[in-house]
Amino acid sequence: MSEKEMIKISVEEFSRLQRYMKLSQKDSDVYAEMKERYIELKVILTVAGVNLTELDKIKE
Repeated sequence: MSEKEMIKISVEEFSRLQRYMKLSQKDSDVYAEMKERYIELKVILTVAGVNLTELDKIKE
């Protein structure tokens, strides 16, 4: 997988995950699990040089 493909997939997953997080209760176990993946994706995208200013709707 090329770096561009990896970034594209990560951006799509990051956006999708945030939509699910907005629909979940913040005090639920499901939200806690999604938040872990959210942080992982945020790190991956930051290291890849993606500007998250517009993409990050959760901002946690």
